[in-house]
Order: sequence, then structure tokens, then C-alpha cells
Amino acid sequence: MTVQPESTSTSTSKTLCPRMSAARTPHHSWQVSTSKAVSYEVVLSPGLLDPSNPTLATAGVPQEARPGRRLIVVDAAVHAFYGARISDYFTQQAVEHEVFVVDAHESVKSMETVFEIVAAMDAFGISRRREPVIAVGGGVLTDLVGLATSLYRRSTPYLRVPTTLIGMVDAGIGAKTGVNFGRHKNRLGTYHPSTVTLDDGEFLATLSPRHLCNGLAEILKMAMVKDAVLFEHLESHGPRLIEERMQAAGSADGGAVAEDVMARAIHSMLEELQPNLWEHELQRLVDFGHSFSPAIEMAALPELLHGEAVCIDMAFSSVLAHRRGLLGRTDLERILRVMDGLALPTWHPVCTPDLMSRGLADTVKHRDGNQLLPLPVGIGQARFVNDVSRRELDTALAVLLDLGGDVGALAATSGNRGV
Repeated sequence: MTVQPESTSTSTSKTLCPRMSAARTPHHSWQVSTSKAVSYEVVLSPGLLDPSNPTLATAGVPQEARPGRRLIVVDAAVHAFYGARISDYFTQQAVEHEVFVVDAHESVKSMETVFEIVAAMDAFGISRRREPVIAVGGGVLTDLVGLATSLYRRSTPYLRVPTTLIGMVDAGIGAKTGVNFGRHKNRLGTYHPSTVTLDDGEFLATLSPRHLCNGLAEILKMAMVKDAVLFEHLESHGPRLIEERMQAAGSADGGAVAEDVMARAIHSMLEELQPNLWEHELQRLVDFGHSFSPAIEMAALPELLHGEAVCIDMAFSSVLAHRRGLLGRTDLERILRVMDGLALPTWHPVCTPDLMSRGLADTVKHRDGNQLLPLPVGIGQARFVNDVSRRELDTALAVLLDLGGDVGALAATSGNRGV
């Protein structure tokens, strides 16, 4: 399963061209055109902390620079479980290292925390190209380290080792970094992909069920708009995947299903990201569930996790699609049942009509003056719309509130509202 790296350029020209003005007062000007090939890896790599496995110790490092030195930035919760193993691993690999622990969560996803990481990098004395920083943690931690390394000496390489499901299938595999600013989600950031992302599903064995469900929301996102087979996996096996922490134990085919879910989710995501890595095109399937959720998540902070806010957005968008005739009642019922089976919310008290309207207005600014709202068309497809009205938002929100997570109420609600 291969996704080719994107090659980006500002122009096909590779020459530096002096130009003379025809104006009375002559002056010189130059146009600079260049290109930058982008290539990075996402690897399903079990057993990363096995002292006999050199993968983590050598990833992203030239042969002549090994074993070298590493600064390892670790999420505090991860350090509590794996701190001793991480230090022992690099000691066994003869890598000089230092561990910097960050209590990484949404409330401290800020430039202040980025500056703390930068200070740790500076104190460690990282060389510019030969000593990649290693980020071990969830999506917040990898976003923080990604932004810090993009700023330090204007670009320092780093590796991502996501330890949450949402990091493995979403936050840790793209090119974006970011922190919150004020009450705005990821308002500050850069495009700075890690050299390698190493996904080790064994970390999920110690992940809480809630955080596992948080990641399954992002998998459900890709399933709903791109991969009907993936949706069927979640529909048939969702509760078991949670119970077994995406591990092989518990049933004969449990491991095979978990592996296929992970591989399909990553492939679908990368297939969408690769041709549009810098988001020059703002009509993006991966934005499903991310039109209203930034406003929901920040208003509910710290009550909702990212994937939970995304799921509320997806439920709301599904109701919008249903009322427009894009999504049949049977499919809407299936979607809501899968969300319930994954222990994900479909509503939160912060979801007022004004909040949803403000959220969409901010999204329109983010998408250059267009809604570009992805709505599901059946299961596994989507359509972009640009004409959702405030009245339509208010009505869909009332329908969602009436449902209150009760799928059985859908028929009555739909009948009352003529859908």
C-alpha cells in the first residue's frame, strides 16, 4: 500500500531572471522560483521499545551520524507508563539522550509550551540536521513538537511516535503543526511533516477507553465520506475494538480486523492529504467533521476531547445531509448507532444556534469565503455545499437535540419535521 510523496513548486522555472522596468526611472527586480520535493514515511512498526529493535534509534538519522544524540520529548501521561522503558531503550542502543517531559493537553496547547520545548532543544544543543527530536505522545504533543522544530533554526527534523489512536491515524501523519490562540483552535501553526511517523499499536494497550474512542471518531470520519468497508468494520466490530484496545487478544480475527481498520484509516487519510499537502485546494474531504467542531471543542474545553467534538459535528452534518435528501433515514440511523456503539457523543449543551452559526462563519473565513461544507452522501461518499442557511442550521440543530442520542426517536422526529 503506497502513497507517493508530493512534489510542490511555486513555478516550473529554475532560473533567476533580472527584469528591467520600462518606467522613466529604471530599476531592477528579480523573480525567484524554486521547488521543494516533500517525502516522509508513515510506518506501522510494532515493538519500538524492544531493546533489540534498532528502528527508533536509527530512524531519520544518516548512517554516518549513528548512534548520535537524541532529545526525546515525552507526554507526561506516557512518561508515567513508559518513561523507564524509553530511557532503557536508548541506553541499550548506545544513544546519548535526554528526556524532556511535557504535560501536553489542549489547555496548554499554546506558544508558551512551544517556547518551553524550544528552550529544551537549545539547552540540549541540537545540531541542525543530524539529531532529530523525537516526539512521543498524543496529537497535542506531536503538534507542539512539530511547531517548535519548524521554528528552531527555521527548520529542524523530528520524528513522531504517536501513542494515541488519534495520533496514529490523524494528528501524527499529516504535515500540519499548530497551537491554539485565544479561543481559536490551531490558529497558529506551520506545515512541517516529521521525517518519519512510527505507529506502534502496542501503546494502545494502556490507552483509556475514552481516548481510544476519541481516535475512532477520526477513523469514522474517513469511513463515512470515503470507505464504506471501513464503516462496516466499525459497525460490526466497534465495541470489540474498544474492549480489546485494538489488540489481537480476545478473538481469532480480532488482530486482523484491528490491523485492517488501522491500515484503511491511514491509507484513506494519506490518499487525501498527499495531492494537497499544503492545502492550496480548500475543498477537502478530510474537513468532514471539522466545520463546526473547532468552535464546539473550544467552547466546551476541557470537557470534550477533539474526536468527541468532531463526532458531534459529524452527527450534525449528517442531519443536515438527511434533511437535504443526500442521506437516507436508514443510513442516518446506521451512523448514529455506530456513534453510540463507539461511545461517542452526538450533542453537547454548548451547541446553541448562535455557536453553530459563529462556528460556520469562522470556517468560511478559513476556507477563503466559502462554506465548502462536506456532507455525507450515503455511506462512503460526500458532496460539498456552499449554501447552508442560518434557518437550516437552526432546524438541523433542533432535530439533533430532539434525538438526544436516541436513534429510535429519529422516525418520529423526521415525520414531525417533514423529512
